Amino acid sequence: MKRYIDEFKRYLEIERGASQHTIANYLSDLKQFFDFLRETVLCTSDSDSDIDMKQIDNVIIRTFLGYLHKKRMRSSSMARKLATLRTFFKFLCREGYIEKNYAKVVATPKMEKRIPSFLPVDEIFQLIETPDQRTFLGLRDRAILEIFYATGIRVSELVSLNYDDLNQELRFIKVKGKGNKERIVPFGKKAAEALKEYLEKLEETKRVKHWDIDQNGIFLNRNGGRLTVRGIRKIVDKHIRKSAIARHVSPHTLRHTLATHLLDGGADLRVIQELLGHVSLSTTQKYTHVTTDRLMEVYDKAHPRAGSKIT
Repeated sequence: MKRYIDEFKRYLEIERGASQHTIANYLSDLKQFFDFLRETVLCTSDSDSDIDMKQIDNVIIRTFLGYLHKKRMRSSSMARKLATLRTFFKFLCREGYIEKNYAKVVATPKMEKRIPSFLPVDEIFQLIETPDQRTFLGLRDRAILEIFYATGIRVSELVSLNYDDLNQELRFIKVKGKGNKERIVPFGKKAAEALKEYLEKLEETKRVKHWDIDQNGIFLNRNGGRLTVRGIRKIVDKHIRKSAIARHVSPHTLRHTLATHLLDGGADLRVIQELLGHVSLSTTQKYTHVTTDRLMEVYDKAHPRAGSKIT
């Protein structure tokens, strides 16, 4: 089994050009699936506890999904794990290890409709103003929040940013997204000012502390190393607490916030799709549900005959 997974990992890295984050998710899903098969003694060979791949069929895969459902896993998470199995078994079919991809014939769990969480304008402004701009770390955090709200890039894309990707004069960054696909993303004057102040302070800090750990990285930690995804999330959490915003906010919430505010401001859906790096327009269209709800709220308050009470 380990050989199949190792070959699949190389396929993801070399042929698919998948990010380390994506690969980690694939391998985590596969581990959960094969752990389930071992624990339930399904598809194990007679000789040892290894899995007999030829015994895996659509019934086994549906049993696995039923197990996840009993654990109250969200439909979206179950759908992702099924997609992982489809990709894995498709690869094994291509390599001749199995004859049929049974995961293809298993229906995808019905997805629950979830409206993306976002911050209203006053709260995102409040959050961005929270970091102490008198310190190196404060200037860094302010620049991170400004860039998140200005560009809507993913947290994995932000930690990968290099000086080579930044054009301060024209105000755009080159982002390498999912599948190593590159896109150009502009940012506004406020983000440019915050970034300029931070980078000037960064160069000064490098000279004083003699940092030469990562000369190309933009967002660094207090020791001069490149910030990680986990580090960025901790920074966002810290400033959410300081700004007293009473809701769960992640870096992805800031991505949703940008998309929602652009759509509210009249931006074309195709433009937002390009900015966010969505492959399918249907992924971007989820934000129209948010703006429609806002539209109806305003309508109900403003129209003389929209409310339930008629005077």
